[in-house]
Amino acid sequence: MATKKPSDKDTTKTAAEQVTATKAPAEKKPATKKSSATAKKTSVEKASVVKKTTAKKTSAAKTTTAKKAPAAKKTKMPKPEPEKTRYTDEELEEFRTLINEKLAIAQSDYEKTMDRIMGRDTNEIDDTAPTYHSLEEGSETQSKEQLMSMAQRQQKFITGLKAALVRIDNKTYGICRETGKLIPKERLRAVPHATLSIEVKNDKHRTH
Repeated sequence: MATKKPSDKDTTKTAAEQVTATKAPAEKKPATKKSSATAKKTSVEKASVVKKTTAKKTSAAKTTTAKKAPAAKKTKMPKPEPEKTRYTDEELEEFRTLINEKLAIAQSDYEKTMDRIMGRDTNEIDDTAPTYHSLEEGSETQSKEQLMSMAQRQQKFITGLKAALVRIDNKTYGICRETGKLIPKERLRAVPHATLSIEVKNDKHRTH
């Protein structure tokens, strides 16, 4: 049998098909697994970034809160007041007024007592009758002794008041000469020339 030669059309068609087959790109298979892995990785990275950002914000917020929080105030214990060592100038002037008043009365009483001792008291009746003198001689002697004792006490009181005025001038008035502590005002008002506290004075009486 005779072999059939391909016609020009068949040859052209076959060549065209070959060229087309050569130029046609191979179809890409969808990379499903790779895309899924990439998506997961991206999601994890984003979550990590979000966590870090949140952590930083939380830390910054805590730091700001700590800075803004007012410090707790420490309760200060009140300091004990220092013990008073002397009376103020105003208090000393009050004592000066009191002492001057008592001094004026004491001097007046002393002068009256001395007038009676010296017989200068005009209220007494001067009876020159011998009988009167003989009867009153004993009582007169006793009265003079009492008056002399009274005058001595008054003189001592006056001396003490004058010394108290000197201590006021020196700003040492009212300080116990044994303990160095202040004598209470109540005692000084009753005995303005006092130089000892009542406790020290009582101790001295007990020892004697």
